[in-house]
Amino acid sequence: MMLKIWIGSVLLMFGILSASVGGYVGINIGTDLSNLPAASDVVSIIKANQITHVRLFDADAHMLTALSDTGIEVMVGVTNEEVLGIGESAAVAAVWINNNVAAYLPSTNITAIAVGSEVLSSIPNAAPVLVPAMNNLHKALVASNLNYNIKVSAPQSMDIIPKPFPPSTATFNSTWNSTIFQMLQFLKSTNSYFMLNAYPYYGYINNGGLFPIDYALFRPMSSVKQIVDPNTLFHYDSMFDAMVDATYNSISAFNTSTIPVVVTESGWPWFGGANEPDATVDNAETFNNNLIRRVSNNSGPPSQPTIPINAYIYELFNEDKKSGPVSERNWGLFYPNGSSVYPLSLTTSNNSIGNSSVPFCIARQGAESSKLQSGLSWACGQGQANCTAIQSGNPCYLPDTLQNHASFAYNDYYQKMKIIGGTCDFDGTAMTTKTDPSYGSCIFTGSSNSSSFGFSPPSAFGPVSPLGKSSTLQVHVLWSLTLTVLITFLVVDVHIHTFCS
Repeated sequence: MMLKIWIGSVLLMFGILSASVGGYVGINIGTDLSNLPAASDVVSIIKANQITHVRLFDADAHMLTALSDTGIEVMVGVTNEEVLGIGESAAVAAVWINNNVAAYLPSTNITAIAVGSEVLSSIPNAAPVLVPAMNNLHKALVASNLNYNIKVSAPQSMDIIPKPFPPSTATFNSTWNSTIFQMLQFLKSTNSYFMLNAYPYYGYINNGGLFPIDYALFRPMSSVKQIVDPNTLFHYDSMFDAMVDATYNSISAFNTSTIPVVVTESGWPWFGGANEPDATVDNAETFNNNLIRRVSNNSGPPSQPTIPINAYIYELFNEDKKSGPVSERNWGLFYPNGSSVYPLSLTTSNNSIGNSSVPFCIARQGAESSKLQSGLSWACGQGQANCTAIQSGNPCYLPDTLQNHASFAYNDYYQKMKIIGGTCDFDGTAMTTKTDPSYGSCIFTGSSNSSSFGFSPPSAFGPVSPLGKSSTLQVHVLWSLTLTVLITFLVVDVHIHTFCS
């Protein structure tokens, strides 16, 4: 018992230290989607995946309330539509702080305010009031004695740096010199940081093959493909680092002391149109996993190696109501039911985003309805999945959608039959995920909260692969597997008792 307590104490101390030192990865929460979950469900997804920092694009009351008592650090957003009024009136700024910040403290851990979204490049006419808006908000924080805990800044696009490579000669667009000078003076005087939206995806696709895709995805490159700044001879292993360094150098051109750069948006779309071949699941998974690893090594870019880079991944869900190219609607890490599009791992700890030791089988987003219906009917019929939970009145009936019901049925079949060759395909309408798709009282087979642990063979064996693909397995082989598992448990039990005695 003492050994267990000692180990637990060491792990707890290690967790506290690792959580308080170095860079962090947060996530953006956009709300421009047709099936946005309730705020409490969004927070459940965040907590389940141990995400510690979130950025809201507005100051949504439901989200701020749901985030209370979680300890999650929250960056709230002033929308572009609000910037003008706040910039022109200190009184409006004070009301905004009282209604959207002070009202939720200290229960909700608000630590930053992002003023607008890429104001200089998206609504340039508002540039004259951007820094006044930041000043008015800061003064309102001072009046409420909140300025020491909450920083004010304004996210900017890489578009305001016309030539980011080589980083050593990068400068901000001179059109904005006056506004940027005022902004940097404000950030310096308030000990705040520069907010940067850095997207290597756009840096890659908009440069006509000038840089290799490996450079954009943080992949290792051969010595002949190394990206080197000809002036400093700094080697850049990723476009992400080069973008951050270009920003540091642009800031230094104003002869200001070093102002930290925080990346408020970065990511990679996982699906695109016919003319967007680089927006794929593989590329998105590679980029975001490598981004997490990069941030987690607690170092800065070549010009500022001792300043860790903090970054927020764009974004939690796909925003299907957005206009523009197909890729614009497919940046999300999670589906609204909480299952991940692809697994993400936090490699510096035992935690993971969207990971579970048990793979689950769910319906693929955007799958053809007729094929989903066929797959659901097969799984609940010939596939002998237990579909009781998705019948009316039972825990998994709601939401009453074909995708939700198919996901439950596909997964039940897969968990029971994968040990004897069952697959997660269903005519291309299914996919595996390491995120537990359970929600509320609806517990999917294979979940750590499920009593079946993914193996509860039906009374008669159906085809081991969905939709007509079959193989055979003799019953005595199954009994052999079962016996092996039982013997393993007995041996482990004997060793435990021997050790304890």
